[in-house]
Amino acid sequence: MSVGKYLVTGGAGYVGSVVAQHLLEAGHQVVVLDDLSTGFREGVPAGAEFIEGRIQDAARWLDPTYDGVLHFAAFSQVGESVVDPEKYWVNNVGGTTALLAAMREAGVRRLVFSSTAATYGEPVSVPLTETDPTAPTSPYGASKLAVDHMISGECHAHGLAAASLRYFNVAGAYAGCGERHDPESHLIPLVLQVAQGRREAISVYGEDYPTPDGTCVRDYIHVADLAEAHLLALDAVTPGDHLVCNLGNGNGFSVREVIETVRKVTGHPVPETAAARRAGDPAVLVASAETARTRLGWTPTRPGLDRIVQDAWDFARHGSARGAEPATVAGGAA
Repeated sequence: MSVGKYLVTGGAGYVGSVVAQHLLEAGHQVVVLDDLSTGFREGVPAGAEFIEGRIQDAARWLDPTYDGVLHFAAFSQVGESVVDPEKYWVNNVGGTTALLAAMREAGVRRLVFSSTAATYGEPVSVPLTETDPTAPTSPYGASKLAVDHMISGECHAHGLAAASLRYFNVAGAYAGCGERHDPESHLIPLVLQVAQGRREAISVYGEDYPTPDGTCVRDYIHVADLAEAHLLALDAVTPGDHLVCNLGNGNGFSVREVIETVRKVTGHPVPETAAARRAGDPAVLVASAETARTRLGWTPTRPGLDRIVQDAWDFARHGSARGAEPATVAGGAA
């Protein structure tokens, strides 16, 4: 990939910041656009320019000097989307509509979009492939699927080169960037909070699933492996084509395996409490990443749960200190 200039929307968040760091390490010029509603200013990698602003106003900053956009700016809490769906339609769909218009106006014709396995809803087969039916069960998943459809239309009508990368369970940490959602809803950081003594116990929702140990099985992917797929996608996309790829390990780990791995890695006790199944939780959710392997040439290099948990644990103990200069501020608040 030749060196380029890229706008990273949502680049102060978990995945966006790790992708921005990978872009910088590859020699690219990076500009992060984030309104800090869920991201963190200190999460912006050193060496990236920073604009505090909304994706709805991207036209203020996008110009023909950009080679592409990597789009992570979205609200992503499934439960919140159920009780406040309009928030998700306005930001995730309305914001992306404005971003696509700004890209069209500026002549920026390359996009990598942060999509989600939530577009599929209840799986009809395992492992999930990109040709499986999409039937999201939350406004969050529906908003991401709507954006996928919008991008397809933009590609076909206006020659955009784009990829939608559908994540499964992202975990781990890289270069001082890790998970710190508020509220936290992801299993690995929640179990680590128990190991730290910040939470009394971890609730295990359902112990009678048709899986080897009775608990749900999920596909976990290291955030650094995920980031590497985004850089490969920038090279893989072609004008007029919308590439959709699942990103996962292709193997699943159960809730109980995650808990046991945290005990082993941290050396701390992790008390459990049994809880009833949650509505809509499938027994097994695992990705087929064959399309990503074929079209992107991507293979995860950190597939082990021990490595994922160890990196997440290091971040949980040491936080986001980078030991580097703060990022340059390139613009003001919108």
